[in-house]
Amino acid sequence: MANVHKEKSRITMDYVNVSGAGSASKSRSDDGAATAAMPGRKLYMLFFFSFGLLCILQAALNISLRLSLYGCQMSDTEVSCKNLTDNPDELKKRVSQFNHYAQLGWVYLHPSFYYISNEEKSWQDSRNYCQQNGADLIIINSLKEQLFTGLFYKVAWIGLTKTDDTWEWVDGTPLTESYWGTGEPNNLNINGTKEYCVETRFFDELNSWNDIPCEAQNVWICEKTVCL
Repeated sequence: MANVHKEKSRITMDYVNVSGAGSASKSRSDDGAATAAMPGRKLYMLFFFSFGLLCILQAALNISLRLSLYGCQMSDTEVSCKNLTDNPDELKKRVSQFNHYAQLGWVYLHPSFYYISNEEKSWQDSRNYCQQNGADLIIINSLKEQLFTGLFYKVAWIGLTKTDDTWEWVDGTPLTESYWGTGEPNNLNINGTKEYCVETRFFDELNSWNDIPCEAQNVWICEKTVCL
């Protein structure tokens, strides 16, 4: 009987030890699983953060497109963009114009295309060229456009002339914002020829305009407004 009792005690002890070992093993397994789960959580957090950022960028893009399509109020010498989605024919026309001038190599600076010539003509002949291409000499009505003309580093005609002692743009609007060079306009009246036309001459300076006789020969800058 004593032997049987000892045997039962040993078996019980062995059973208890095995159970403890299993618990310890399970605990280590759980710790390993928790450790393995941590990178997974980080990946999920990174995914949701990236998705949220993408949504914000998409919303910003949608707002920009709406501003372009639904209209933006321009300055006096620029057009007011119409709601092109209400007029598919007008939208198609604008897109066709955009593609046309882009293919000709004209430079786009919202809301207009610009062309800088390589040859020289008088002011009137330069304007005729622009008009034959559905445009006109450039009207500078913002600091952005004034800085833009300086990028060409060329003495060029702009769409400003003097009529009845008043400086006017080619669209008939009076001059309100000017960028005359130092001492200009001075109307030197050389050999009886009045300086009634304007060129961009001092292109290294912000104030670059110079009045000059309209018969002089210069390159020119055309402008065609295409609002999209």
